[in-house]
Amino acid sequence: MTKQIATFSHNRLDVYDAAIALSRWVYKATQTFPRGRAHLKDQLIRTSDSIVLNIAEGAQQSAPAMRKKHYRIALGSAAEASAALDLIAIIGTIDTNDAQVLVNRIGKMLNSLAR
Repeated sequence: MTKQIATFSHNRLDVYDAAIALSRWVYKATQTFPRGRAHLKDQLIRTSDSIVLNIAEGAQQSAPAMRKKHYRIALGSAAEASAALDLIAIIGTIDTNDAQVLVNRIGKMLNSLAR
């Protein structure tokens, strides 16, 4: 994917790029998801989408309180994604290490932005 010209504020954020990378990982990983775990697949897709979307919406807010609110929501979704990855790791059919590194990085950046 080619980086877009920074028309919107979120396009200039490293945390947005990391969230897109996580969503890309989720998309690829969920193509070979084990049977009987559709609920985890769905949850992981929704949480990774939520991270991206809330970062984008927060970056466009002019009021600091609204910006932080969206970053806190994205942070909550990152925590949920991390927990879903923990559950997926228990299954043992998908290596979640790279995704956990990304989620932790996203969490650290969002924690700073939400302050």
